[in-house]
Amino acid sequence: MLKSCFNLSVRKCAISACVGQKVSHITASRSLSLKPNFSKLKLTPPPAGGVVGGINDKVEKPDVDFFHGSYHWDYERITAISLIPLTLIPMYGALSSGTVYPMIDATLCSVLLIHVQLGLTSCIVDYIPKRKFGVWHKMAMAALYSGTAVGLYGVYELETSNNGLIDLIAKLWKDEDAELSIFSRS
Repeated sequence: MLKSCFNLSVRKCAISACVGQKVSHITASRSLSLKPNFSKLKLTPPPAGGVVGGINDKVEKPDVDFFHGSYHWDYERITAISLIPLTLIPMYGALSSGTVYPMIDATLCSVLLIHVQLGLTSCIVDYIPKRKFGVWHKMAMAALYSGTAVGLYGVYELETSNNGLIDLIAKLWKDEDAELSIFSRS
């Protein structure tokens, strides 16, 4: 930045010397500032009428991205439908006989996390579009991916330290405090 300012002032002096003017001193201006630049955080206004380009401009085809569009909707439906058996089978086993299925439980937690991540991605894409919000869209997506990473770590801790999600839910449903003296009739 300083180099470009110095080059600009030297060029002005060289041009004035060629013309025959007398140059007494060279002044170099510094464009350093301590004020933060918030221009990249501003919202970009949409074009008039929502149309980009002119009448005779070539229409640019978007690149095919298999994660967006109808495929994104398909992935959401697949995870939603797979959650039904992944929820019912371990819950039935845990509540009826106390059997815990650790692999199904880990799959349930992972698919549930993927389902939530896909749904929240759709919300961010719909309500914080990249073309309008720019850096805010990127920050929202980064926060979502960070939350998903923390959730994956939580699933790992839940599956390794405890007996998993189904056992945690089963413990919440059991009435272990039924033997309290408050509820006894003696």
